[in-house]
Amino acid sequence: MLDLIIRGGQVVTPWGVGDWDVCIQGDKIVAITAPNTMTDDVGRVIDATGKVVVPGGIEPHAHIDAPIMGPGNLRTAPPEQVSRAALFGGTTTLLDFAIHHPGNTIAEAMQERTNSWRGNSYADYAHHLMLLGDIPQRTLESLHEHIEDGWTSVKIFTTNIRPPEMSGEPRKVGMGHLHDLMTVIQRHDAMLLVHSEDDDMVQYMYEKLQREERNEWWNMPQVHSNESEDVSFRRVLRVAEWTGAPVYFVHVSAREGINAIGEARNKGMAIYGETLHNYACFNANNYKEEDGMKYHTYPSLKSPEDAAMLWKGIAWGGLHTMATDEYCTDWNLKIAGKTVRDVTGGHNGAETRVGITYSEGVSKRGMSLQRFVDVTSANCARIMGLYPRKGALAPGSDADITLIDPTIKKRLTMDDFHISDYSIWEDFEIEGWPVMTIMRGTVAVEDGRLTAPAGGGQWLPRKLDREVTSRPIG
Repeated sequence: MLDLIIRGGQVVTPWGVGDWDVCIQGDKIVAITAPNTMTDDVGRVIDATGKVVVPGGIEPHAHIDAPIMGPGNLRTAPPEQVSRAALFGGTTTLLDFAIHHPGNTIAEAMQERTNSWRGNSYADYAHHLMLLGDIPQRTLESLHEHIEDGWTSVKIFTTNIRPPEMSGEPRKVGMGHLHDLMTVIQRHDAMLLVHSEDDDMVQYMYEKLQREERNEWWNMPQVHSNESEDVSFRRVLRVAEWTGAPVYFVHVSAREGINAIGEARNKGMAIYGETLHNYACFNANNYKEEDGMKYHTYPSLKSPEDAAMLWKGIAWGGLHTMATDEYCTDWNLKIAGKTVRDVTGGHNGAETRVGITYSEGVSKRGMSLQRFVDVTSANCARIMGLYPRKGALAPGSDADITLIDPTIKKRLTMDDFHISDYSIWEDFEIEGWPVMTIMRGTVAVEDGRLTAPAGGGQWLPRKLDREVTSRPIG
């Protein structure tokens, strides 16, 4: 007896798109069959007629229950809030960051994340390790142990991001430390995530705008500029060429970043890039709106031409994942900063990522359904070591499934969101939206109601495929 069959929908699998039945037993998909092939007793049949059936989304880049850069001890929204909203939006797996603060051990960073997440997430989850500033030799020497335990991705910054009075502890990793880290990453088949901006340029522009009394927040693209992204990406890629390390560039924001990634991949390098759906849908002109700082995520929004290139990279190739850089605060904090020096970055995007990518990519730009699955789920699963357990509708995969209704056409309102007291997506016009989410075989969201049990999310150990770390797949 099967527990569940999803019938009548347009099903997107690794081998194609068709009107198939998805058969589920327990928490796994056991078969994808021709319609009405399985006629034995079934616990429940879900009629998906007119719907698109895809793997549950995977969010590769989220800062959840994380320290907010700047004065005070504020933190972003916790796992229970973000994971709940994510399920409403068709995302079933979240990856956030275990921060290795200077003076602490990696084990302490991992334990902090375990304490924050265990029993508190509706969705499944995994963690990247984040290294800040100069990397101690003892950290490099012990890193392989944690990679072997399933923590297979490490993030660093090439910039402190904000000016000195707002940046807190140093984040920037210098080229020497980066080289040694890349050597370890390459040796142990891990993945290096890089927030890549040129810190000299960033900090110089903060000071230049201060001198010229041009500190208004809408000047942010002059600080976090196309040139800075270009120079930094190419420096990182040269070190990657020397070491052979794979690199995943987070939040690509400019055409220069896409070009640098493409050139490296043409050389056979294992280089990958994500962008954010807010980068692709908004641009630097939006900063000029009243309270336009609400759109800001580090690095900055760029030009309309850059946004168009990001969509081209997502829809037809050049970029590999759509992410959010989830960094959820309330409205008062988000609009408190008025200058390039004190604006708070981030937004609450985990709930809207899948729906916006479908609406803007598939409905409005003609992106294929298989490409949609790649950028919202499958590519992240492959690059981060979760495939095919996650990111695929296939026998043996977890039954994480999202149903999208392509006939929904509306403007989003605050009633459509389930986290925070504001959204940059309010009043955004959409065509197609998630309407049901299934989490490991259990219906988690249906008819606008959350039915998943609190704390049912599981931590996911990961192991990267050598193919992903040695050559440019995807």
